[in-house]
Amino acid sequence: MDGKQKEHYTQRQDTSAVRHRKTCKTNEGAECLSQPSSETSNGANKRIPKRAGHLSSPSRDDHVPVYTLVLVLVLSVCTRFYKITEPPHVCWDETHFGKMGSYYINRTFFFDVHPPLGKMLIGLAGYLTGYDGTFPFIKPGDKYEHHNYWGMRAFCAALGSCLPPFAFLIVLELSHSKPAALIAASLLIFDTGCITLSQYILLDPILMFFIMGSVLCMVRFNTQRLRPFSFSWWFWLLLTGVCLSGSLGVKFVGLFVILLVGINTAFDLWRLLGDLSLSLLDFGKHLLARVFGLIMLPLFLYTTIFAVHFIVLNRSGPGDGFFSSAFQSRLIGNNLHNASMPEYLAYGSVITVKNLRIAGGYLHSHWHLYPEGVGAHQQQVSSPSFTLNRQFDNNLTGPPELVRQGDIIRLEHKETTRNLHSHFHEAPLTKKHLQVTGYGINGSGDVNDLWQVEVCGGKKGDPVKVLRSKVRFLHRSTSCVLCSSGKTLPKWGWEQVEVTCSPYVKETPNTQWNIEDHINPKLPNISLSVLKPTFLEVLWESHIVMIRGNSGLKPKDNEMNSKPWHWPINYQGLRFSGVNETEYRVYLLGNPVIWWLNLLSLALFVLMLTVASLAKQRGVKMEGMRKVHCHTLMEGGGMLLLGWLLHYLPFYIMGRILYYHHYFPAMLFSSMLTGITLDIFLQNLHLLFSSSISHHLMRGGQFILLLGFIYSFYLFHPLSYGMRGPLAQDPASSMAGLRWMESWEF
Repeated sequence: MDGKQKEHYTQRQDTSAVRHRKTCKTNEGAECLSQPSSETSNGANKRIPKRAGHLSSPSRDDHVPVYTLVLVLVLSVCTRFYKITEPPHVCWDETHFGKMGSYYINRTFFFDVHPPLGKMLIGLAGYLTGYDGTFPFIKPGDKYEHHNYWGMRAFCAALGSCLPPFAFLIVLELSHSKPAALIAASLLIFDTGCITLSQYILLDPILMFFIMGSVLCMVRFNTQRLRPFSFSWWFWLLLTGVCLSGSLGVKFVGLFVILLVGINTAFDLWRLLGDLSLSLLDFGKHLLARVFGLIMLPLFLYTTIFAVHFIVLNRSGPGDGFFSSAFQSRLIGNNLHNASMPEYLAYGSVITVKNLRIAGGYLHSHWHLYPEGVGAHQQQVSSPSFTLNRQFDNNLTGPPELVRQGDIIRLEHKETTRNLHSHFHEAPLTKKHLQVTGYGINGSGDVNDLWQVEVCGGKKGDPVKVLRSKVRFLHRSTSCVLCSSGKTLPKWGWEQVEVTCSPYVKETPNTQWNIEDHINPKLPNISLSVLKPTFLEVLWESHIVMIRGNSGLKPKDNEMNSKPWHWPINYQGLRFSGVNETEYRVYLLGNPVIWWLNLLSLALFVLMLTVASLAKQRGVKMEGMRKVHCHTLMEGGGMLLLGWLLHYLPFYIMGRILYYHHYFPAMLFSSMLTGITLDIFLQNLHLLFSSSISHHLMRGGQFILLLGFIYSFYLFHPLSYGMRGPLAQDPASSMAGLRWMESWEF
C-alpha cells in the first residue's frame, strides 16, 4: 500500500479504532491498523470493525446481521403480500398500467409519458403468471372476475418488499450501526403508504426498487476504494450502472438518483486527483472505468429497453396518433403500413395534411359556417383532403410539376371546392391568432388564399417529401403561419380542434405539418417502407413526444392538484378505492407517526450537523465515538440529505400536475436519514446524563421507537388493507378518532 492510500485508509479507520478488538488509543489507530499482513496489504475481505457494545462474541458478530436482515425481509414480505388479491377490482392507476401491461401481451402500440421498462415488466409478470391480456381495465372499480391479475400485483409487491432490506443495508454501510439500520428498515416496514403503493399494479414500487438499488450499489462500491479494479470493485460499479438504467427506464424522475450518483462520483474522482501518489495514467483508468460503468453501460441498457419496446409493440393501437405519419408506417394494421403513394408532392395532388403536435389532428373542413359573431361568417376549417393548386394558373395539363420550398400555393378543399383562407379577424378561441376559413367557390377566391410553402430545415428549391418533410404554411397577406392551437371548438364546431393563423412565426410542432396521404395518378408510387424512420429517429421522436406529454399534464378545471409542501407533513392522501360506506375503501396515506417523526428528525439532523461542524471548525478535540458520529453525520447523513433534496425540491419548479405519491422516493431517503439521526442522538445521551442512565435511556428509546412504529401501524393498517362500513367520523368506524387532520379523506 503506498503512502497516500495508507494515509486515507488510516484516516477512515481510526474513527473506528474504539471498535477494534485490539486495545489501542485513538491516536495510535494508524499503528494498529497498519501492521503488515497479507490481508492489510491488498485490502481483500477487510471486515469493517463493529462498535463496542454491539458485539458479544465473534460467532454472534458473524451471524446477527444476517439474522436481522432475514427478519427485516420476512416482515417486509408479510406486510406487502397480506391480502394482495383484495380488492378484486381495479384500483386507481391500475386502470393505466394494467392496461399497458395488456398492450405488451397483445403487442399493441400505445403511448405513455413514462419510459417503457416498468410497463414491460408488469406485462411480463402477467404473461408468466397466466394473464392473457384480455381484461379491458376501463375504469377503477371494474371487477377482475376470472382474469388472472394477482401475478402483476405480486410482482410489484415483491419489488416493494425489497425496499426495507435495501434501507437496512445502506444505513448499516453508512453508519456501521445495526440499531440505526433497524430503525430505518422499521420505518419502511410499518409505513402504511409504502405498503399501499407496493400492493397494486403501479410503476412506483418498480421505480423505488431501482432507486434504492442504485444507492446500495453506489455505497457498496465506495467501500471498495482500497481494492481498485478488483472483481468486487467492478461488480458494484457495473451493478450501479444497471440500476441507474432501470431507474431512468421506469420514469424520468430516475434522473434524480443519476444526479446523486454523479455528484458522489465527481467527489470520488476529485479525491483521486488529489492523491499525488496516483499517476495521471492510473487516474485516467479510474475516470474511464467510471465513464464506462456509469455512463456508457446505462445508456446502452436504456437504449436496449426502447429497442425491445419497439420490437414487441409492432401492431397499430391507441398510441398511433401521438406520433408522426412516418412513425405510424412501421405499425402493422395502420393505414400507412406497406402503403404506396408518390414520394414527392406535386401540383394537382390530393393530399391529407397532419399536424405534428402531440395527437395532432388533420387539416379539415366541412360545409358548416362559423356562427354569427365568430369572425367572418365563412366555412369552418378545423383539425380531410385538399387539392394543391398553383398560385394563379389551374391548368394542370402536361407533366406534373413538383412543389418546392418557397412556392406560393392555394389549398382547395376537395369536397366543398373552397380555398384555405385567412384574414384580419380574430380566431374563435385563441384571440391573439387570426381566423382560418374556407372561402370562394370552385377554386376561385382572392389574395387571402395564398400560402407560401416552407420546408423546415430545407433550402430554396427543395421538394416536399411525403411523411418525412416537416412543412409550414405562411400566409402571404398577413404574414402569419397556419397553426393547430390544440383547443377544442364548441358544439357549433363539432368539438374539433381549432385551426388558426398564428402571428408568432417561431417553429413549433403546432405550426408544423406533414403530408400523410398523397394521390396523384401522374406520379409513380413507391412503397412507404422505404421511408420508414431509423431506430435512432424513432428513439428521438419517442422522447420528444414523452417530454411534451409530461409538460402537457396540467390540472384540469376543479381537479385537485397536490402541492409539494403538503407531502412531508402528510397533509392529504389519495383515494385508491371506494368512497362511501358500502364500498371497499383503500386510502394512500403515510403512517403519520412515521412521517412526522421523519420531519422532526430532519430538523434534528440539521441541528446536530451544525453543532458538529462548528465544533470541528473551532478545533474541539473529538476522540472515539464522537469522531465516529461526526464522520457519520457529515458523510453518510450528508449523502442521504442530498438524496432527499434531489428527489423533493425539483417538484417545486415543475409545471405539470403533481400527486402525493411523487414524494415517496424522497421519503425513502428521509427514513434512512432518520435511522442515522436518532441512533446517534440516543448514543450521545451520555453528554447529558451519567453513563449508566444514558445506556438505559438509549435502550429504552430504541424500544419505544419500535413499539411506536408497530402500534401506529396497528392503528392505521386499515388504510392499506381495506375498510368497509362506517366512515371515520362515525364512532363505530374502525378508523374512529384517527382522522387527525381535516384534509384526510377516509
